[in-house]
Amino acid sequence: MTLLPRSLTIVAFGVALLCGAAHAADVRERLSFDAGWRFAKGDPGGSTAPDATAQPGFDDAAWRKLDLPHDWGVEGPFKQEYPGETGKLPWWGVGWYRKHFTLPAGDAGRRVYLDIDGAMSHAKVWVNGQYVGGWPYGYASWRVDLTPFAKPGSDNVVAIRLDNPEKSSRWYPGGGIYRHVWLVKTAPVHVAQYGTFVTTPQVSKAQATVSVQTTVESNGRAAQVQVATEIYTLDAAGKRGAAPVARQAATKVTKVESDRQAQLTQTLTVPQPKLWSIASPQRYVAVTTVTENGQVTDVVETPFGIRSAVFDAKNGFLLNGQRVPLNGVCMHHDLGALGSAINERALERQLQLLREMGTNAIRTSHNPPAPELLHLADRMGFVVLDEAFDMWHEKKTPNDYHTSFDEWHEKDLRAQIRRDRNHPSVIAWSTGNEIPEQGKPEGWKLAAHLAEIARGEDRTRPVTSAYNHTDSGYNGFQNVVDIFGYNYKPGEYGKMHASAPYLPIYGSETASTISSRGEYFFPVSDDKSKGAANFQVSSYDLTAPPWATSPDVEFKGQDDNPFVAGEFVWTGFDYLGEPTPYNDDTTNLLNFTDPAQQARAAQELATLKKIAMPSRSSYFGIIDLAGFKKDRFYLYQARWRPELPMAHLLPHWNWPERVGQVTPVHLYTSGDEAELFLNGKSLGRKKRGPRDYRLRWDDVTYQPGTLKAVVYRKGKRWAEDTVATTGKPAKLLVSADRAQVRADGKDLSFVTVTIADKDGRPVPRTHDRITFKLSGPGEIVATDNGDATDLEAFQSPQRKAYNGLALAIVKTKAGEAGKLTLTASADGLEGAQVTLDSQAQ
Repeated sequence: MTLLPRSLTIVAFGVALLCGAAHAADVRERLSFDAGWRFAKGDPGGSTAPDATAQPGFDDAAWRKLDLPHDWGVEGPFKQEYPGETGKLPWWGVGWYRKHFTLPAGDAGRRVYLDIDGAMSHAKVWVNGQYVGGWPYGYASWRVDLTPFAKPGSDNVVAIRLDNPEKSSRWYPGGGIYRHVWLVKTAPVHVAQYGTFVTTPQVSKAQATVSVQTTVESNGRAAQVQVATEIYTLDAAGKRGAAPVARQAATKVTKVESDRQAQLTQTLTVPQPKLWSIASPQRYVAVTTVTENGQVTDVVETPFGIRSAVFDAKNGFLLNGQRVPLNGVCMHHDLGALGSAINERALERQLQLLREMGTNAIRTSHNPPAPELLHLADRMGFVVLDEAFDMWHEKKTPNDYHTSFDEWHEKDLRAQIRRDRNHPSVIAWSTGNEIPEQGKPEGWKLAAHLAEIARGEDRTRPVTSAYNHTDSGYNGFQNVVDIFGYNYKPGEYGKMHASAPYLPIYGSETASTISSRGEYFFPVSDDKSKGAANFQVSSYDLTAPPWATSPDVEFKGQDDNPFVAGEFVWTGFDYLGEPTPYNDDTTNLLNFTDPAQQARAAQELATLKKIAMPSRSSYFGIIDLAGFKKDRFYLYQARWRPELPMAHLLPHWNWPERVGQVTPVHLYTSGDEAELFLNGKSLGRKKRGPRDYRLRWDDVTYQPGTLKAVVYRKGKRWAEDTVATTGKPAKLLVSADRAQVRADGKDLSFVTVTIADKDGRPVPRTHDRITFKLSGPGEIVATDNGDATDLEAFQSPQRKAYNGLALAIVKTKAGEAGKLTLTASADGLEGAQVTLDSQAQ
């Protein structure tokens, strides 16, 4: 038994402990606190007296009514003069949120907490006019204790002020309380927030040892407590099994001093465990019951997984003893047209598309993720590199996290790890990304300090960081991390391994290839600096910024060095901000150590500053901002799903201006040989070489008609793909990703509109303006097209198609079931509609 100081409970974390058994509602409640807020931008009460706005009697009747999560920045408007680096949206500034709520009189004597999963940023909280606390880091999950000031049996007012500084981010951060908020009520004697830590120190097919460490807190008096634990299986929907698979009776009685904490540990054995894996993400739940003098005071549930995860210097990443290449992507936190406001269905859709490509790993670049991402990863079978910071002491932008680092880095890192350490999906803690301290002689000491904080909270997972300076792996940093991540250094893998053969290595950030969906520029060049024009980038997937490479170069680096554990591609999806190479705030271009690269970047920056840049989102994604697949999707699918028969030809075959001109053809395929035909005539059969990741016919002369690839594997027919010259655009095709949705006010259906010819074939070079209308109990919350230069408001019900596609996002209304009909129309084209079934829960 270990006594902990009461001060530790001030470090508050998001919510991972769920309400337990049915009778636990009497002792613990976790209630959504998202509904019924009022919002105002700026300081209505006066910037010099913010306390006035926090007072219960402040008149907020004219404020806007809304529900959380909320991102004020994505509401726009886009403005050309806003920085492209952060999405040309107004995310900065002060914002206030106020909520009136009533606590039942029966809550007298209970503890009442407000848990905030994420608020951007520098949050301060008042209840009934009294300041109760706050948290500066916009990506952190945290808690404030309302108990001393809350009034059971009467009206209460919570007021939250956010202050998002300008020039505090390198990408679009969003603004507002953009993640969920919860009201948590407990007895005075209860499990502290994130007070259970479940580990599986011994795992085999025959049995697993499960250790459950529980931190119990007693407020206002000393208590004599006991803890008992049961373990159940969890199905895919999160439903508990009927009977426990393991049970540990109550511990001996332990005294918890007033306003202190005590840790109690139990060890259980699970026979013939079902191991959590990417292919079969089986989960369990530990049900912890706290009693005082035989009276139940708290019950919590902690989902977890039984698995072993090891990084090995020779064999890469091993999950349950089997090598699993990390087919990973980096992901920023925004959800495209929805901004940074978390929506679980939108996040699930992203993961489903990534899984189709073959992705099995996510890096949360460059901050702690929303809790929902980890819940989905646990359930769907993704492993996660959980990252904390984009910078430490040294700044990247004038008002970024470096201003809070000294005071808050330890609180933030401990909060993140305690929040996330029970997730089986989390396989490593990353303490930083491309931190400038890499170039400082004493920088490794700070890296070591952060690593020890992480290990102090969790010794079951390795600590890493993402390094982009070539010498980082040779100047001391390699000795303070457990696994070494290189950004854009496939040529360094072998050298690094030779210098530190004991150290596991992986590509923490790779490729950064840039492209625009459906754009192809000629002539086609292997020079990565070519292929950008008219604020778009060619989709031949050969273009990259100075620091980056095509996917093929990274693939070769890994294949030549099989000890590399895998990669995290920059990025899975396009995201708001950082529209390299059309970034009008391109300080990142100067982040080089090589003088030649610095000179070239400086020249690029000088050129860019003379141009008015329209771009508001990135070109890095394998999937565009609307969720439409770029050609690169299939290049990665061919590598990451080698047993899937697939073939993908590019470019499209609508080029009337190129008749008689050379138009190179590339093929992405999981086969090893292919023959290309144009209008039935063979253009040659090609075999894949040992380091060939695409098949190329670089001398094809364009003629309208049909281009077809027939693919073979081991001499047998494997797959085929066809692209053809289409007719003129004639009609719209509409399809929804889900025809049945939940009438809960949160569920979404993503509806794709395709411009097609009379035969229903997509016409790729079309940009018609589409109008969306919805009837029934729902609303169109956003539209998009994946075009990084489109500055029309996301909330607009009209959207120009981009290269033949557009998207409408439909949200249900809470408690209103019925049919939703979305109609799409465009001048001169036959319209279309789709009907959705919104079902009561």
